[in-house]
Amino acid sequence: MKITPLQEVKEKFGSKENLVKELKAMFDKGDLFEDRLNLDKGLQMVSNAKLLKLHKVATEVKERFSTRANLVEDLLKTMGRLKDEGLRSRFEKWGLPRLWDYYQAAAKRQAK
Repeated sequence: MKITPLQEVKEKFGSKENLVKELKAMFDKGDLFEDRLNLDKGLQMVSNAKLLKLHKVATEVKERFSTRANLVEDLLKTMGRLKDEGLRSRFEKWGLPRLWDYYQAAAKRQAK
């Protein structure tokens, strides 16, 4: 039987607060995330499933590219559009999960 997001949070992080602390540490470094955090609501109001996905994406990107700029650069290289500054500025505005999904799709298309 598949475990629920709450069970996964408790198993991997102990509590939602620990997961939120770890994500905030990633936010504070500033090399992966845009500054989009709504301070009125915060991460405590986000569902466990979304927090888990955000943590998974952030750790994968951090391991593979180390920074958001490197991800955008590699995405443009994969697409063969390194000199396209308009596309670069559009990608820099995207959220990290959307950018990561687009990168995976572009890499898959490139492999075929």
